[in-house]
Amino acid sequence: MRHHHTIDLPSFRRLVVDGGRHLLESTLVPAGLFYLLLTLVSFDSGVIAALCWSVAVVGTRLALRKKIPAVLLLTTALLVARTVLGLATGSAFLYFLQPTLQNFLVAGLFLVSAPFNKPLLARLAGDFCAFPDSLSGHPGMRRFFQRVSVLWGLVFAVNGGVTLLMLARETVGNFLMVSTAGSYSVIGLAIAGSLWWFRRSLRSAGITLRMGHRPAALPAA
Repeated sequence: MRHHHTIDLPSFRRLVVDGGRHLLESTLVPAGLFYLLLTLVSFDSGVIAALCWSVAVVGTRLALRKKIPAVLLLTTALLVARTVLGLATGSAFLYFLQPTLQNFLVAGLFLVSAPFNKPLLARLAGDFCAFPDSLSGHPGMRRFFQRVSVLWGLVFAVNGGVTLLMLARETVGNFLMVSTAGSYSVIGLAIAGSLWWFRRSLRSAGITLRMGHRPAALPAA
């Protein structure tokens, strides 16, 4: 017999704001700074500006004793490696080749961690929405994250292949614009599909989510 559970989550607006902030901090702002400085100053200036932003964000969170999202740590560590390679060679091709190849690395990590009780994707999802233990520990949700990890592994593998092809054919400016638009379009579709799959898995597991629900106030004495 299936048991029904009701689980409370923050409001949809709060989830969007928190997730958008993580995305800005870890990806969009560094990419924007790089392109701006590349256009106005030089390649080296863009590389250094992107790294300084990410390091400053991590340092600020450490100073304020705030939790550092796993996404931010991962992107900053990879950015350090990219910066060292880019400054050492002065090659924009090699600077962008590294994150392109990292798509295949992330795809492999998702696929390898899929069989575990808490795959890498579930840990990263916790940065954008702090799921309560009653939800993340549910057997139905564990199965969902295991299966959706395979989907995201394939998404990153395809994204890496297409980006690598474009990097070999396009100029830096065209590559940045087209690859960014294409990558986020594919990722946006994957997010929409994952959310639909998530809601279907919740219904199958007999779980009801309440967004932004506040417990009723206790009656006055």
